[in-house]
Amino acid sequence: MSNPRPTARARELGLALRRAADAAGMSNRKLAHRLGWSDSRVSRIYTGTRGISVPDLVALLAVCGIKGPAKQNLIKLASHAHEPGWWQDYDDRLPVELQTLIDYEDAAIAITNFSTLTVPGLLQVEDYVRALMRASVTVPANEVGTRVEARIRRREIFDQLHPPKLRFFIDEYVLTRTGPGRDVMSDQVHHLLRMATRPHVEIRVIPDGLGFHPGRQAFHLMEFTELHPVVHVEVDTSVLFLERRPTTTAFRRIADALARVALTEGQSMDWIAGLARELGTPRREHDEKAGHDEPGLAEEFFQ
Repeated sequence: MSNPRPTARARELGLALRRAADAAGMSNRKLAHRLGWSDSRVSRIYTGTRGISVPDLVALLAVCGIKGPAKQNLIKLASHAHEPGWWQDYDDRLPVELQTLIDYEDAAIAITNFSTLTVPGLLQVEDYVRALMRASVTVPANEVGTRVEARIRRREIFDQLHPPKLRFFIDEYVLTRTGPGRDVMSDQVHHLLRMATRPHVEIRVIPDGLGFHPGRQAFHLMEFTELHPVVHVEVDTSVLFLERRPTTTAFRRIADALARVALTEGQSMDWIAGLARELGTPRREHDEKAGHDEPGLAEEFFQ
């Protein structure tokens, strides 16, 4: 049997341990000798394909001279590095590319999304997701239910104990088109207002009147504590995970440029609230945990 693909968190732990060993002047062979391990065991820990117990981790950190907060942070990271994610329950019912994306999202400390045609996946309400899936010619009809469920479960990222900083840039056209129907778009727009009240969520609208701007291709930029950033780009028939530094640096520059031209958070809330008024009252609340009692323009829609 082949080893399971290491999780992003396991890879982060392995990279952090490799850096600690390098800083201490410990080669793989020297570290393995000091700990009484094989070279291959050390290598597999570094690549994330093998777990490490807390006692073994403490021993490794002692050999590398890692103490204090740095030691505690690595122990904390190790305690979650090899936990199976909820998406693994789906086995082969979800494309491997989608499982990879969710794994990266779960480990990210910051996510920046730019959307040109549809509402960002992490912000979509169920009826909007279902309408998208049914309209697709590349999603088999018998997989629609599973795909919808998985996309909604991706929203669990917002309720993590330490959620990532999430920043969304959305072209005006994404919200003004009524592809899934006026009622669904009303639900969707009101959901955006609720999500925008969360302290770790930033939603920015790029008005059509701006004309051409630095954004061309929709993208999902994920940043981590130890791993290099990863950019997820998707079209109907393929998915790319871009990791080369020049590429991810370019997408970071695009994100920074979008931040300079997009409406501010407050202006975006005003703009979305105006659209919500036009679309009318939503049929139901989609996010019971969102800040209903938080002050802001969205309040009038939840009373």
